[in-house]
Amino acid sequence: MSATAPAPPRLLGDVRAGDHLSELAVDVTATTVVLGSLATRDWRPMHHDRDFAQQRNGVRDIFLNTPNQAAWFERFVTDWTGPLGRLGRMTFTMKGSIFPGDTMVFRGDVVDVATDDAGCGWVTLEVTLSVDGDLKTGCRVRVAVPATPDDNPWERRGDRWQP
Repeated sequence: MSATAPAPPRLLGDVRAGDHLSELAVDVTATTVVLGSLATRDWRPMHHDRDFAQQRNGVRDIFLNTPNQAAWFERFVTDWTGPLGRLGRMTFTMKGSIFPGDTMVFRGDVVDVATDDAGCGWVTLEVTLSVDGDLKTGCRVRVAVPATPDDNPWERRGDRWQP
């Protein structure tokens, strides 16, 4: 697995539509799949029992569950934003399964940068998860980043937080 060092807090003024996020590649193991399933209390056997996955689901092996993929997308985005990035919304469409032995490759692009009426800085990202160049999941993320050096999206509440 190649990992990136945690980024310093990314400020809204440092971001432009068209910016590309640094790629993240993650080698998937059976442990990656099973621990994600356990962490999300997903006891369905296709996420931990190879025979069940192959014989009942007709797939080559156990595979990542939906919350596990969501967590990997969150990690990719917050590695880029730094510690003050706060997810507002995330939607994704899964097009294929992720199996042990696959290398997940995350890529992302900034599609919009804006400030809302409360002064919160928002970045919209298009993120992809591919294996061997084959798109497995597409994701759209709206993430808050500090608008100024003294701003912290995590301190926003009520009317000041409009994800």
